[in-house]
Formats: sequence, C-alpha cells, structure tokens
Amino acid sequence: MEKMGQTSKAAITFSIIWQSRGARHRDSLWTDQVNLWRDCFMPELATALTGSKERERVCVDINSNDFPEPYSQNKIVKVRPEQFYNHRMREQPIIPVPGRFYPQGFLHGVANLFQASLKPARCLGKENDTLLFDVNHPLAGYDLTLTAEIEAIQQTEKERGGRCEDWLERVCADGPGMQARYQDVATEFFESSALQRADPSSDNRFYQRPRMVQHLDSTAREIITTHYGRLINRGSRVLDLMGSWDSHLHPHFELKELTVLGMNDKELAANSKATGRVVQDLNNNPVLSFADMSFDAIICTASIEYLTDPLMVFSEILRVLKPNGVFALSFSNRWFPPKVVNVWTELHEFERLAMVLEMFHRTPGFKDLSTLTFRGKPRPDDDPYQELPFSDPVFMAWGKRS
Repeated sequence: MEKMGQTSKAAITFSIIWQSRGARHRDSLWTDQVNLWRDCFMPELATALTGSKERERVCVDINSNDFPEPYSQNKIVKVRPEQFYNHRMREQPIIPVPGRFYPQGFLHGVANLFQASLKPARCLGKENDTLLFDVNHPLAGYDLTLTAEIEAIQQTEKERGGRCEDWLERVCADGPGMQARYQDVATEFFESSALQRADPSSDNRFYQRPRMVQHLDSTAREIITTHYGRLINRGSRVLDLMGSWDSHLHPHFELKELTVLGMNDKELAANSKATGRVVQDLNNNPVLSFADMSFDAIICTASIEYLTDPLMVFSEILRVLKPNGVFALSFSNRWFPPKVVNVWTELHEFERLAMVLEMFHRTPGFKDLSTLTFRGKPRPDDDPYQELPFSDPVFMAWGKRS
C-alpha cells in the first residue's frame, strides 16, 4: 500500500471540527492536489501525514492562539453610516443587521480594507453615531481540530513546481465560522420583508406540474444520503418533509415507516420507499396533521429556503418528534428563484446555514445541535452543468428533541 512521502500527490478530505456556543461544527474540503514537497503545512500536520497510508486519518489540534489569523481587538472597526455602501449600487442604501455579514469592501476609508475585498465583516451594531464591524476571520477565537483523511496516494518521479497551497488556510476560507452566532446573541433573519418572495402567488399553482428531476448532483446526493443514514436508526418511523419522488435515503435502508409530505401528488406517488403520502402546502397551513411524538426522525432536503414561516414549522416538527428523535435538513446552492424567500438570496452560503441554525436555537426543546459542510468534490460526469468545476456544496444541520 502506498505511503505519503515527499514525492507523493494525494487526494485528501481536510476537515476542521470546532464548537460554538450551543452547536458542534464540521467543515470539510476535498482535494486531489496535495503535495508534501510543494505545499505549506503546519509542522505537526506534515509529520503526521508523512508515512501515512491510504484510508488513514490524522488529526492535529490547533489552539485559537495558533490560528493563522488569531483574534485581535484591533480588528473591531468603526465607520460612519455614509462609509458603509456597495460602490456598485451606492444609490441603494444598505441598513446593516447586527450579527450579519457583509463584504469588507462595503467599508470605505478603513486602513487595510480594500474596495474589492469579499472577505466577511460582521456587523456588531451601533455605538453612538458610528457602526461597529468585526473584520476578524470568522473562526478567530475558536480552538480547532484539523483532520486529514487520505483517500488515494500517487507517487511521482519528479517535482516541477506548481502552485503552493496552505491547506489549513484553504479549508478555513470562504465561509467556515459564519454559521455561528456572535457571542451567543440571536441574529435577525426573520423580519417579514426577509421572508417575502419574488412570486407571492399560491404555491399550489407553481408546483402543480410534477418535476421528476433531481435538484442536486449525484455526488451531493450521495453525501446527503450517507449522513442521513448515520443519523437515523434502522427501523425508524421517518417523515420526509417538503419531499418528492426521492427521499435521499439508501434504497436498502430499512425503515418501519416513511411518510412523505409534499406539494405534488404525482411526485409523491412515484416515491417507491414511501409508506404514507400527504399533500400539504406548509406556507398555507404549517400545522402538521400528525399526533404528538409520531416520528423517530424527520428530514428535509433542499426545501427549507421556501418556508415563509419557518419558526412555526419548526415548532410543529418538534411537536411530532419523539424524545431524542432527530430532525436533519440539508441544502445546497440551487433553488427556484421565484419561490425562495428574499433573505436567502442575500446571504453568503455559510450564513444560510447560520439562518437554519438560528431556527433550531429559537425553537426551545432542541438539543445536540450540529452542522456539516462539504465542498470541493469534482462535478460528476452525469451532471449537465459541466462548465462548473466542483460538485454542488452540501450544507446540513440537525438536532434532537430533548
């Protein structure tokens, strides 16, 4: 079996595992470009990887003080309201929401911040006549565990240069950390205008035509199916909420019951695993027609972004879950534009996960909250969008009823 060495090129899934107040997080990035000779590694990680074999997993703990961008109070910056704007759309004023993120490029006249920067800045609110923003890395201040799962190793005869990568920096870039509350203070995502939609007409009309298609690529679906299988016990009574013809469960996964609630009767009829089917528009009637504590598990796939009263639906989900029953939901970056709620389109991908986690936080009775993200897999050959290099990213959140 191949071992990692200075001439190795490897496919590795890097993950950072960390804990915020009230939730545990795992953010993963897959790559097949790891090169011990060329790339930058923490000394502990380089030592752990050297000599490792395929299918092995190595772990390195990273103290918050050793994070490449440690927390600094100097990165709490003040700007006047007129200094906060999108230079491309200056005529459309933006009112920042405390706890939410905005590109650092929206903060003008601040030393070391640049107009083109898309790095996140979190609004902390107002202080007298100024706005406060935190431009620290969203993971600054957290202790992390970095894991590397070696999937394949290929030996090369010669090294000829190439791009040097810092893999800790890469796995932490572009969003991880944004799913957590700021100092455990609730973030506002649910004001009425945020939950309005471009097409406010009846959902029954929009969904009356059956769509027997997949809304995520096959790699993303496999990741979701795998993790649902880890969260749900065999022999469970399961509710697939806002479901369709595919419940994203393994075909040989044994369940006692699978009830699928969705919008289109023909789609539900085509779900071969379903033992029960309910046609219901949760935006018109969020009350579930099931008895208290009916289900061992509830899943919701690529649909949470369409709910106009998600907190009411969450309270109903909690009601029909058994004690220690799990509610798991997943989504990606595809949706139906007319029917998605407005705020969803305004948020960074990881901030959408923050919005979902906020739904759990605001529903008293959930415990053991967790999130998972997975990025970087190559786009599968069977997907029509071959112009996109990577598979659909996967975002998941789950919790248990107390």
